[in-house]
Amino acid sequence: MNESRKKAKAVIVGGSIAGVSCAHALIVAGWDVVVLEKSSAPSKGSPTGAGLGLDCQSQTIIDFWLQQPKFLEQVTLPLTIDQNQVTDREKKVPSLLTRDENFNFRAAHWADLHDILFNALPREVVLWGHVYQSFSISQNDKTVTVKAKVLEIDKISEIKGELLVAADGCFSSIRQTFLPDLKLRYSGYCAWRGVLDFSKNETSETLLGIRRLYPDLGKCLYFELSHKTHCVLYELLNKRLNWIWYARQSEPQLKGNSVTMKVSSDMIENMYQEAEKIWVPELVRVMRETKDPFLNFIYDCDPLEQIVWDNVVLIGDAAHPTSPHGLRSTNMSILDAAVLGKCLEKWGPNNLPSALEEYQRTRLPVTSKQVLHSRRVGRIKQGLSLPDRVTFDPQEASTKECEELQQKLVPFFGGAPLTIG
Repeated sequence: MNESRKKAKAVIVGGSIAGVSCAHALIVAGWDVVVLEKSSAPSKGSPTGAGLGLDCQSQTIIDFWLQQPKFLEQVTLPLTIDQNQVTDREKKVPSLLTRDENFNFRAAHWADLHDILFNALPREVVLWGHVYQSFSISQNDKTVTVKAKVLEIDKISEIKGELLVAADGCFSSIRQTFLPDLKLRYSGYCAWRGVLDFSKNETSETLLGIRRLYPDLGKCLYFELSHKTHCVLYELLNKRLNWIWYARQSEPQLKGNSVTMKVSSDMIENMYQEAEKIWVPELVRVMRETKDPFLNFIYDCDPLEQIVWDNVVLIGDAAHPTSPHGLRSTNMSILDAAVLGKCLEKWGPNNLPSALEEYQRTRLPVTSKQVLHSRRVGRIKQGLSLPDRVTFDPQEASTKECEELQQKLVPFFGGAPLTIG
């Protein structure tokens, strides 16, 4: 297969982590790559995405792409402990539910990881300010033409290639072309999110208090559970605390293709007041001192049965919109990219249908199980009903019921296959 290989071109729509990861993987596979991104420039410290956790397999893949040993370790913090605990509703005192000290993740900020991956690409790969419009496939299925609006000159540009990669997020326009009736599923709750920068005030009462209550910050992924709600807390590099509070709320009327919502000062103040009824004062103070908290509504989708059509392929959230409870979204995107690259390298550009078919057969069994597991864990932690178990109450739950909360139970937690056979 390698002897007949020729240089081929892939057009990737979407320049988020999935898109730039795919660019790395396809360049390694010997392809020319162009990434079309609607944003006018790289993100600089944007809160969107906030914190994330990288599993061992993703760490290994990124290290390979970067070709800089130990660099990822220098720009992330360890998460060696996965801990679930419950906050007493009356006394506001936490007690332990589960603790796994063999958790080997790394904590990163979304913007930091994106910068690392983007800056390691050749400058000409990502075309900023290119808004996807449409695509067409040639009659012989050999090429695909993508139309994008170039914001700087307000004109439509056409880019041709042998492969179109849809990395355009959970509301993927490209996916809608093939699955026009597919609707995302609202989880029944939202997430208040924020990152507290404490670099200029490390000895404040807020920081001293939160470290007393959560002594393993800097190496622990904390899940704080209460009645029909839960919180996440962990530390990021450069003296930042990432927190997420999952709160029940009816489905919003979202504008455009975004699961985040602009919030008013009144909405934020109301959030603080509700938090004071549930969480320990130390955690509420962290929330209150966070600049620009934002609201993220949680959607997922029943697993797709197909993610490849001719020479069009879905990756990342376009392929598997998922809830965040298994720390899967970023890790699945990175694995999608790596598997796609491996399959393209294995089969060569003259056997593109075989490569894409293997990509689909490799990834669908993995991502389908992970999406459904993340949904299940979210429903458990939020005290929502499930057909095969009683509603979870963290203050009354048995040891066996609590075990299902642990991250190590995510399907393929130890690693997923990169190719078939």
